[in-house]
Amino acid sequence: MENNVENEELFPQPKKKKSLLFPILLAVLILVGGFFGYRYYKFSQSHEDTDDAQIAANLSPVISKISGYVNEIKVKDNQFVKKGDTLIVLDNTDQKLMVDQAKAALGTAQSNISGARASSAAAGSNINTSRAAVVTANSQIEAARVNVRRTSQDLGRYANLVKDHSITQQQYDVALAAKQTADAQLRVLIDQRNQISQQTGVVNSQTAASSEQIGVATSMAKQKEVEVENAKQQLSYTVIVAAEDGYVSKVNIQSGQFVQAGAQLFSIIVDNSKWVVANFKETQLTEMTEGQNVEIEIDAYPGKKFQGVVSSFSPATGSTFSILPPDNASGNFVKVVQRLPVKITFKNLDEKTEKKLFAGMNVKVTVDL
Repeated sequence: MENNVENEELFPQPKKKKSLLFPILLAVLILVGGFFGYRYYKFSQSHEDTDDAQIAANLSPVISKISGYVNEIKVKDNQFVKKGDTLIVLDNTDQKLMVDQAKAALGTAQSNISGARASSAAAGSNINTSRAAVVTANSQIEAARVNVRRTSQDLGRYANLVKDHSITQQQYDVALAAKQTADAQLRVLIDQRNQISQQTGVVNSQTAASSEQIGVATSMAKQKEVEVENAKQQLSYTVIVAAEDGYVSKVNIQSGQFVQAGAQLFSIIVDNSKWVVANFKETQLTEMTEGQNVEIEIDAYPGKKFQGVVSSFSPATGSTFSILPPDNASGNFVKVVQRLPVKITFKNLDEKTEKKLFAGMNVKVTVDL
């Protein structure tokens, strides 16, 4: 034992060298981490990104304008349709009856116009006859007045002659009778003329009434024409057609089902354009403006990057448009960072690629500030 100690003291063993691999690796990791951290810091100073984004497209709702029972469904789920293609046919029995009824009412109104015109023509003929009778009566009255003047003059002369006994009393009486007869005849003619004038007034009233009847009948006929057009339009609503080109969503109705007017039956995803709606935090919008370039990564196509541009900003945050918007005046306020929808449009997106993008796909966007 003592010999071993003495040997160690006389002949000391060399110390083991420490390995430099770990410090070198640590230094390399720190440098690499610092490099990428600095790059990320610099990148984050000039870019904003979010993965709270989806592809959006125009949706054309298929809505029934009238209530009725589904008679036939012409499309299937996910089917491509063109504008004007028939989608759904409703039962049109009631609408056809409405068209027939409106046409019958229009025929009656047009017959009323013909009857009113015939009455007006008859009244016009009567008024012409009455006016001619008035003219004739005036002529007769004028002749009677001439006769009255003549008999009055004759009676005056005979009155002087009878005083002188130049004529007999009988001759004077004859002249007096002639004068009285002329007066009576004048009065009769005047009474007849007055009666004819009254009849003319009645005929004028009848003519005016006939003209008014024609106006009323014409207005009624126009109203019935409108009712016919309305009935035809209601009949056309029994055939629901596509308003735009696109793909049909899931069809949730069946034949025989009753649908209400204004109810949305399903939708058509319009096949015209796609864009991205990205929900950025309000703290990310400080330097974001329209026209800035955007890099778009779609989860469905990893490794492929699309280019876009900031198109517009929503006028309000997403929570504002929710069914139950927040009410911060209730007393239990908790501050939550709000998100604002930002519309981003694709740049140089070919039609083939666009057809492979579907509404609702998740994407990540990075905006170059």
